[in-house]
Amino acid sequence: MKKLSTAVLLLGVILVAAQESEEKGKQIEDIVIVGNRNVKRTKLETPVPVDVINIDKIQRSAPQMTAQDLLNYVIPSFNAVRQSASDGTEHIDPVTLRGMGPDQVLVLLNGKRRHSTSLVNYQNTVGNGSVGTDLSTIPVIAIDRIEVLRDGAAAQYGSDAIAGVINIILKKNAGASASLTYGLSGRNDGDTYQAGANYGTSLGKKDGYINLSLQLSHRGKTTRTQNHDLDIFGNNFAYAFADDPDAARAADDAEIQKRGLTRDDFNFQIGDAQIRQGQLFFNSEYPFNDNFKLYSFGGFSIKEGRGFGFRRLPSETSNVVSSIYPNGFQPTLASQIYDVSYAVGAKYNANDWLFDLSNTFGSNTFNYNVNNTNNASLGAKSPTRFYAGAHSFLQNTVNLDVSKNISRFNIAFGGEFRFEQYQIKAGDEASYSQYDINGNIATEGATVLGAGGSQSFIGFSPNNALKKDRRSTAVYADVSYDLDKKLNIDAAARFENYSDFGNTLNGKLAVRYEFIKNYAVRAAVGTGFRAPSLQQQYFNNSYADISTSGEKIVTKGIFSNDSKAAEILGFDKLKQETSVNGSAGFTLNPVKGLLITVDGYIIKVKDRIVITGNITDPRLSDPAVVGQGNEVESGRFFANAIDTETKGVDVVVTYDWILGNGKLNINLAGNYTETKITNFHFPENLGTPQNEFFGPDQINIIETLSPKTKASLGLNYGIGKFNFLVRNTYFGKVIRDGYPFGGVQEFSPKVVTDISVGYNITKSINFTVGANNVFDVFPDRQIYENSYYGVFKYAPVQMGTLGNYFFGRLNFNF
Repeated sequence: MKKLSTAVLLLGVILVAAQESEEKGKQIEDIVIVGNRNVKRTKLETPVPVDVINIDKIQRSAPQMTAQDLLNYVIPSFNAVRQSASDGTEHIDPVTLRGMGPDQVLVLLNGKRRHSTSLVNYQNTVGNGSVGTDLSTIPVIAIDRIEVLRDGAAAQYGSDAIAGVINIILKKNAGASASLTYGLSGRNDGDTYQAGANYGTSLGKKDGYINLSLQLSHRGKTTRTQNHDLDIFGNNFAYAFADDPDAARAADDAEIQKRGLTRDDFNFQIGDAQIRQGQLFFNSEYPFNDNFKLYSFGGFSIKEGRGFGFRRLPSETSNVVSSIYPNGFQPTLASQIYDVSYAVGAKYNANDWLFDLSNTFGSNTFNYNVNNTNNASLGAKSPTRFYAGAHSFLQNTVNLDVSKNISRFNIAFGGEFRFEQYQIKAGDEASYSQYDINGNIATEGATVLGAGGSQSFIGFSPNNALKKDRRSTAVYADVSYDLDKKLNIDAAARFENYSDFGNTLNGKLAVRYEFIKNYAVRAAVGTGFRAPSLQQQYFNNSYADISTSGEKIVTKGIFSNDSKAAEILGFDKLKQETSVNGSAGFTLNPVKGLLITVDGYIIKVKDRIVITGNITDPRLSDPAVVGQGNEVESGRFFANAIDTETKGVDVVVTYDWILGNGKLNINLAGNYTETKITNFHFPENLGTPQNEFFGPDQINIIETLSPKTKASLGLNYGIGKFNFLVRNTYFGKVIRDGYPFGGVQEFSPKVVTDISVGYNITKSINFTVGANNVFDVFPDRQIYENSYYGVFKYAPVQMGTLGNYFFGRLNFNF
């Protein structure tokens, strides 16, 4: 905190000095696309807060290599943290805005709705029970800028835009650029390679263009673990459960020595997953004449991940085939994630009426392969590699947007038709089945050798497999009024009909008033909604997890909203979340180059969709209820279970100052967000205590697992051929609740420092070296009762568990 206070004081001194001198630089005002249709406003003139991030400029000197990592260190209200040992979630980072869920922020690409992933986060991480959008599928080399609208916008853009909108604008410039990056953590792991190339050229005779981008990247795994206290060869699960813990540990040590091994050979692999990715994107526009043009953009991304599940120790005789793995094993989850998107459209100008007709398609497919594992019920005949199935999501959106400037008014209206489809595909039979001692599918009462399915990640079975779709139709209208850039009024309304739950009508009003030149106040109020995703309605599976007692690994399940189990337990059909947003703030431009914005906000969400805790109703282990082979120790369900209220404030101060023979850019930004659960909605027929329905651990994820306070101070100084970056990012206190077998731990605030030095070798070649988290700051170590008997040294909170990271980058511009 002292660093932050010192930084603020330094900024104040700089600004006072600046007011006494004449600034020679010129401010660049970014024209904002998001939040309005055909209204040419700068980010100073918008009635709601919008951040405009020049990705090409920032990425040149920043240690981060993906869009979500860059935003995490530039926009304090944006959060992204890598997860570990969390199935698919460690392959796709959940991101949040203003403390809301990953599915409560809408992502656009060139102003068109971007599809979400097919992955549901269910491993009690940030974003638990939600479905987000994978920003890493869009190569950084292809991005010109990112606009972040920090306000509810469902009345303009439809479902999901409760917390705000992220609009990613692709490059369309002519010329060529390339980038080569290599990095490594201070612990000699987590090595990164990235190579990207971008090429743009004119197309046709009138401002047409085509821009192509190719990017290849690799991120190595990291190891952040320690020796644990699990019983490796005995039957106590952990030494704490033994009659004589010291004797149990000594027996393990003797057996380890006998086998010529060390305790390190039985440690868990805990840390960031390995990720390899290749991406090819394009952006194009072809004008036939002054009034008619065609455009198209899109891309393809393939991501291959390698994460690690919980280690199976030799003592787990029901989970381990000892003839194959005499020392146990740690399974790996190998993902193959295919992401495809393209848009094609036409723009036509008829007497200053602008027509934009487009079709936007996107799909995301997540394939699961489980390696270095076994199906214990098959004994020595078990494979060690399994295809565990896949899930996919497809979205196709047709838009017609019409707009016209009439005097001081801009009128816009249009319609949208969207088709969505979600599918789960079954894996290999051995990945989900339990066999009897004769190698046949086990029936009730049969004798079995051990647990069925691929250990760590049980495959999707034909009972899980499904294909579901829906359609939605919307109409909208916006009106904007600008009076000499002094008074701006925006009003919007949107009606939407979904084939699976009905209608919704939402509106928004936003006002900005500049009462003195360069001093303005602004405010907005609106309603919003988020439709339950198809993934939340229909995702179902079985998975391995720690038992409620914390003494063994068992099978648990997630049941779809339309399942027999959900019906018997009294769960209602999912319906849309509804929200009310309010914001108020002011903008100041007191001296040339200095911009100050302060915006407070409140977001009330009713019937928020979450995934419940583990419900241990005996009916979930009854095959007559859940189906043969689907019996589980406990089950989870998606439900409109809570109402929440989020309040906060954003502060952004930016300043460009000519300092000596160079230019200093100062960016100070801070966010405070607090979310509280204001009400619970329990099924009337469910006789389950609240601690199981939505317990302290689930409340913790919503309210206190992400920092309430986050701030950053970046100083970027360019002089001659050199560029220097120093950026401090403050991650506020978080709390983690280890319920049901752990405790409550408070993690103290931390400050992460990034530095870099860049040198222009020629006009076209730049070389930059630097570090993220140069002082090697980690979250506090976990308390023992939350560490799974010493396995998890750190929790993936705040800045994550990478530690310091050093990089070098070559940038080329031609």
